[in-house]
Amino acid sequence: MHRLALVLALGIACCGAASSASAQATLKTVQARGHVLCGVSQGLPGFSAPNDKGQWSGLDVDFCRALAAAIFNDPAKVTFVPLSAKDRFTALQSGDIEVLARNSTWTLSRDTALGLDFPAITFYDGQGFMVRKSLKVSSALELTGASICTQTGTTTELNAADYFHAHNMTYEMVAFATNDEAIKTYDTGENGRCDAFTTDIAGLSAERLKLANPDDHVVLPEVISKEPLGPAVRHGDAQWADIVRWTHFAMITAEELGVSAATVDTMLKSPNPEVRRLLGTEGNAGEQLGLTKDWVVRIVKRVGNYGEVFERNVGKDSPLGIARGQNALWTKGGLQYAPPIR
Repeated sequence: MHRLALVLALGIACCGAASSASAQATLKTVQARGHVLCGVSQGLPGFSAPNDKGQWSGLDVDFCRALAAAIFNDPAKVTFVPLSAKDRFTALQSGDIEVLARNSTWTLSRDTALGLDFPAITFYDGQGFMVRKSLKVSSALELTGASICTQTGTTTELNAADYFHAHNMTYEMVAFATNDEAIKTYDTGENGRCDAFTTDIAGLSAERLKLANPDDHVVLPEVISKEPLGPAVRHGDAQWADIVRWTHFAMITAEELGVSAATVDTMLKSPNPEVRRLLGTEGNAGEQLGLTKDWVVRIVKRVGNYGEVFERNVGKDSPLGIARGQNALWTKGGLQYAPPIR
């Protein structure tokens, strides 16, 4: 009996070790293929959207390019896979993509029941409402009885239900399979189906650009939810989750230490120990992730630090014109904070 128990224990241990080794295969798979498979939206300006030549740009797109730069020293070694809200998590679970960078909210059920991990928050947001100025509404509290349009398969439906219930207001939710259907119906005013459109505040700024007459619409002041947005990966591969997590933290730290695309070469000579650890001239942070010593140099030189990525895609001088706000560094009153690289 003792021998049988020992054999069974060894068998279980071996199976567990094999399962663990199998789970840690994402980086090797990506390296063998030669590019990262990155799930993105089907077109959300500022975050992930293709131009008429099929070239992708946006904050989420640049995050995927940063991953490719860290791994391959080439931000172009990423394939963008456009996904609907309904299909995005299934694509990640099934292995069709390695990382989902599609303005997705980190929630408990997604983190647990869906078997996913959310390594970082790349954009802090919250849900709001957009209406036509002709409706003469200045607050979401005036939307009782309104028809609200949105995309199905997102957190917006439940958030809206909670908000209207909490304020004893009635409403009708009109959900569409795609965001383009929802915003088009709202814009055309088809059969009066949409008095308002709801999604994350940054999304409202992006979708407003698609309207026939953007200046005829206004985003109401209320923010009704917390929407921590960031990349998701499959649960079970700690190394890959670490690479995704620390890519974001590296970009945050680079901004904090003044390391930018323009200064990174000069900063390689810095005597500052924090800068030296970040850029790999001291320590072995890159090797601990399974990458090279200069992984952060690759990211910053070819994609930029977090502030550079934010400003060119969604910042105040971009078409979206979003202020840093909660997405400012912690040293400037924001929530973007990276643990130390040491």
